[in-house]
Formats: sequence, structure tokens, C-alpha cells
Amino acid sequence: MKKSTSRASNKLPLSLSFDSRAPKADVLVVFATEGDKAPKFCASARVLDDASGGALVRASTADNFHGKKGQMLTLAGPAKISAKHVIVVGLGKAKETTHRDLERTALPLVQALHARKAASVSISGFDEIEFKDADSAQAAAHYGVALQLSSYRFDKYFTRGGREKKPSLTKAHLVLKNAAAAKKIYAVEEKVAHGVYLTRDLVSEVPNVLYPESFAAIIKRELSPLGIEVRVLDVKDMTKLNMGALLAVGQGSARPPRLVTMRYNGGKKGQKPVAFVGKGVTFDTGGISIKPAPGMEDMKWDMAGAGAVVGVMKALAARKAKANVVGVVALAENMPGGKACRPGDVVGTMSGQTVEILNTDAEGRLILCDALTYTQEKFAPSHVVDLATLTGAVLIALGQEFAGLFSNDDAFANNLRKAGSAVGEELWQMPLHDAWDKSIDSPCADIKNISGNRDAGSAIGAHFLKRFIKDGTKWAHLDIAGMAWTGKDRLATPKGASAFGVRLLDQFVRDQLEK
Repeated sequence: MKKSTSRASNKLPLSLSFDSRAPKADVLVVFATEGDKAPKFCASARVLDDASGGALVRASTADNFHGKKGQMLTLAGPAKISAKHVIVVGLGKAKETTHRDLERTALPLVQALHARKAASVSISGFDEIEFKDADSAQAAAHYGVALQLSSYRFDKYFTRGGREKKPSLTKAHLVLKNAAAAKKIYAVEEKVAHGVYLTRDLVSEVPNVLYPESFAAIIKRELSPLGIEVRVLDVKDMTKLNMGALLAVGQGSARPPRLVTMRYNGGKKGQKPVAFVGKGVTFDTGGISIKPAPGMEDMKWDMAGAGAVVGVMKALAARKAKANVVGVVALAENMPGGKACRPGDVVGTMSGQTVEILNTDAEGRLILCDALTYTQEKFAPSHVVDLATLTGAVLIALGQEFAGLFSNDDAFANNLRKAGSAVGEELWQMPLHDAWDKSIDSPCADIKNISGNRDAGSAIGAHFLKRFIKDGTKWAHLDIAGMAWTGKDRLATPKGASAFGVRLLDQFVRDQLEK
């Protein structure tokens, strides 16, 4: 069985080009906006309609195609057109179309192209759509990224049967007048796509291949060549630092825990960094407080917060972001072995606080508390964002539409929300309250890791982490349990690992540190 986790570091599935003239391709794609009685074809579509003797207009009438958002009209081999198929993509009302509306068409288009065994596609019409928030070059460049992200597939363990289903599409040509400008923008955005791919590979990986030691090795392999300073702390190092909570979670596993730091210095010398801290439970059985067996296989992605941190660090370094950023990931496997921690145990932490463990399945906050303390003491960041698949309660509250956001600074939280909305990774700010903080006071230690009842589960987890944030440090906690893995196709995200957080944090760095 293959042991390597990620695909070739700098290889994405599509060979993407920006052209001023449409080259030959298996499929030609054009756009239409919504009309009252009939679609409003863009000029490229009208040219194809004329060449085919009105085939597009006739087909739109027959198929009740009006150019609405999400509509797609497909014609097989129209007369006098060399392409095997023509696809018209609906964008909705003219002058109301955003580049995000355009990006939402990428995944269904990629799926339609694969269904038709197309090896190449030529997409025209970017110059002819008046986007509310982008010019044609920006729209085309971001659409190129959306096509790449929509083409993601984790197929390393398929043998003959899976290989036969390998996607056919390998080339995409995006046609617009200012092709050079689009290519320049895409050259930067492509780096972020590489970060997303790395995160999706990590989150999709199987737990007998991805565990703390191998995860740490992948981080060094992927990030060190980009100039990121990577340091790996082992059990001996963490013991010296009194990281009793993190060590407690990993002590039941044959795979020892690790803590990995990634430092990127792209900003001004001496400027405090921003820190991203990720939960990396490479497999979560729940420990002694064991989870039910059905669905436990999904707990391979309980390291999605750590995966997102690694992915965004790769994106930032690859695009040479002008910012100082630190990434820290706490890595452990939570197993019910003979040495596993028990409900009722009291452990020390690097901060000096003691924790009573009432539930070993509330382990994410235990590994994060030591990681947060280490991050603040080692790097003295101005802002800290932690990402974790922390609670099932946030999924009950927000479903798979928003990640939960908790913060001790409303302006900081608002900037994160804006960054998320800009890239389609939405956050919803949740409240903090003294009553919830008091509910984790322990009768025999400084803190207990759960409140003991089902109330405000996500907030309880956030308040536990807040106990480890120093005064004056701006902190935000992102509970991404509902967003790390998707059971349905989403914006440029096929079913599976989403890499939620990579594009959000990259955008936050652009907005707040690079302007």
C-alpha cells in the first residue's frame, strides 16, 4: 500500500491556460443571464447560435432554459461546430452577478464535463458579463481556481476499478481579452489552491497512515523547502514543558503525540506574528469514554483544524505573503489503551493550571490548551486563532452552513467573518458568558474539561480554551466540526474533505496584515 500522503507538491489536476482566442476543445462553454421569457445569451453564445443555425435558441426553448442561477443547457455536437458538446451556463439576473455566483457553477460544470468524457474545455464570455465585484480578469482567474478545487479527488487507494473511473478532464482554456492580467492574478491564487489540496489530502488520509509522527514528517517535507522554520517537539520535549494535558490524551496510543511549530517571516522585522493553532487528533475513539461504533471511521478527520493550519502556512509561504505568521499544531491519537487517561484523572498543564478530566472524549480542548500556552510564551503573537473540530454541539446549532466563532475581541471577530464571507467560508459569532465559565470550575482542580450537562456545549469548549489565553492577547476560536467534511457538493468542494479555514485565514492575512 502507498505510504506517501500528498500528491506531487506542485501539481494540480488541470492544465489551465488563459487565452485571447478560443482554442479547439472537446467542449465549448459560454454564459447566459436570466431573461423574462428567454435567456440573454452573451456574445460568445450568440456566435455559436448563429454558426449552428439557431441550435442554442431552439434547445433553450425545448429545455425551458432561462439562464437562471444553476441552470445548465447542454447540446451534443451542434451542426457546423467542431466541438463534441456546447454547454451554456446560467448566471442569473444581469448586473446582479458576483464572481462568487460564477464560482458556484464550477463544480457542476466539472461534473458535467467528466460525465461526457471530455478531455478539454474552452470557456468564453468573461468579458461580456458585468460582475458586481470583479473585472473580467479577476473573475476568470478566480474561476480557474474554482475549476481546480472542483476537480479534487482522493484516489490513491483505488486499484483497477477506481482507476477506470478516473476523471477525463485535463485541460481548461479560459478565454478573455485581458488574458495576461488574468494569468498574473491566477499565478498567486494557484498557490492558495495548493494549500487547499494539501489540507484535503491530509484530512482524507487514512488513520493507519496518518498519525502524529507521520503527520509531523509530512509537515517538514512540505513546508521546510518553502523557507518555513519547522520544529517538532516529542514526548521528552513536552514532558520538560509540563504539557500534561496534551500528553494525557496521547498516552493510551502506541503512536506518541507531537507538537509542531511552523514559523514564516515574510513581514517587517520585529513585528509580532499572528498565530494559527490547530487541533490534530489523528484518530479519535473517544478514549475510555469511547464513542459509539457506527460512524467512528469518520474520526480520521478530527485533525482537520491542524490540517487547515498546515495548508494555510503552505499557501502563505508559496505566495510570499508579506506577513509574519506562526502555525502550531498539537497532534495526538486518542485511544483506549491500558495506559489511557481515565475519567476522574487530574493533570497539570504548561500554564500551571490543573484540569480534572471528566470525559476523555472532550480531548481536543486538552491538547489545544497546552498548544495555546506554548504559542503565547514562545512567539508572543498579537492575535491567536485556533481551529478545531471541537464539538458536535456546533453542528446542532449551525449545521453545515457556518463554523462557530468565539472571540474576546469583537473587532477581531468581525474581521475574521468578513474574510470568511469573501471566500465562501462563513463564520457565525457565538456568545461567551460568565455563567458558562463558572460551570467548568472543578471541586478538585482548577478546571474540569466538561460542565457535566448538555447545555451550551460549544460555548463550554470555548470557555475552557479561553482560560489559557493571556490578558491582552486577541483570541478567536473557530469550531469547524460541521465544516471540515461535507456529505454534499458545496462551493468548489466535492463531497469529502473541505479544507475549511485555509482560504479564510489566507484572506484574513491579506486584509489585515498585507494592506
